[in-house]
Amino acid sequence: MPLIFNKRILISLTSHASRQPGILLNSIYSLIIAASLLTSGAAHAAEKKHVKKPANSTATASSAPAAKAKKDEGHFEQWKEVSSFISEMVSKHGYTEAELKAIFKQARYIETARQLMRPAPAGKPKNWKAYRARFVEPYRIEAGVAFWDKYADALTKAEQEYGVPPEIIVGLIGVETIFGKQTGGFRVMDVLATLAFDYPDTPTRDARMQFFRGELENMLLMSREASLDPFVFKGSYAGAIGWPQFMPGSIRKYAVDFDGDGKINLTDSPVDAIGSVAHYLAVHGWKRNLPVAFPATLVVSEKSEQLSTALGKGLQASYQLQDLKAIATTASSDAPTNIPYGLVDLQNGNDATEYWFATENFYAITLYNRSYFYAMSVYDLGRVIAAARQK
Repeated sequence: MPLIFNKRILISLTSHASRQPGILLNSIYSLIIAASLLTSGAAHAAEKKHVKKPANSTATASSAPAAKAKKDEGHFEQWKEVSSFISEMVSKHGYTEAELKAIFKQARYIETARQLMRPAPAGKPKNWKAYRARFVEPYRIEAGVAFWDKYADALTKAEQEYGVPPEIIVGLIGVETIFGKQTGGFRVMDVLATLAFDYPDTPTRDARMQFFRGELENMLLMSREASLDPFVFKGSYAGAIGWPQFMPGSIRKYAVDFDGDGKINLTDSPVDAIGSVAHYLAVHGWKRNLPVAFPATLVVSEKSEQLSTALGKGLQASYQLQDLKAIATTASSDAPTNIPYGLVDLQNGNDATEYWFATENFYAITLYNRSYFYAMSVYDLGRVIAAARQK
């Protein structure tokens, strides 16, 4: 049964996770493995901007609601922070206090989501090869070939309309959910309420709570626009929904009805997922016919100041190829000389670090998830699947 969103968008009431026995445990296991992908859970990294701290940013973990209130059924409607949020929603969006209190009374505290948001223990070196092996592997490759074959027309259409080639869309959906097989079984409302008001005590706690409060606001608005109970939405431990794992805010901004049936359905319409991924990347800087990355070899010491400066530029292409040649070179003859590049390092534990010249399209992928490892996994998985289709 679909739901109406803004009178033209419909999203499925059910998810693959809710229809598959045991999928919750499988999803949790998979998401724990993939946690290093996510600096915001499954949230799109493009939504993570530098934000002002919330008015109550001086609050600490110790000022959060009592443990008993958290561990039983939630009782979010009794939390001081939730009362403030409700007042804001009443003022901004015309809700009544009673209706929002009734919603929060149904919400459940999800300790699993909170724990999965804790940063990984420090000290263990990053390992690109190990990370890559979790995603560029036989099962995903085989599933990706089948997905591409089945939805070739939609993938071609997406490239024509948005300029994003099939291998990038296929690689991204494969990394995110194994082509819809692991979309998550958490009630999104529960997850967002937990993370919006009791995010773990980390250095970025205030900013992350602000982010999840924004997503909670979008979740409630999306539900109201659809005239549906917000608790019907299922998703990841970070509140991401459907094949492409869009957060509620991204659904409202970037999801598209790509199959032309008058509704958007990121849970049960792979075609809508294809179009939405392509649209998202296009909006976030993807350039038609531009390559993604080229392998590079250093010509300076790994301890050089030049290298440190280049790597410190962050998620942007700010060098001309000629300038980068003083730091590294590429054996590829296909690298255009008239576009900007950035230098990317993929650390391999105790083994040699890989270096790549990255174009603006590589950085467009990082705006889906702010991780070099993630972006390169999407790129590599898509390329491997494309090659497998030719065999």
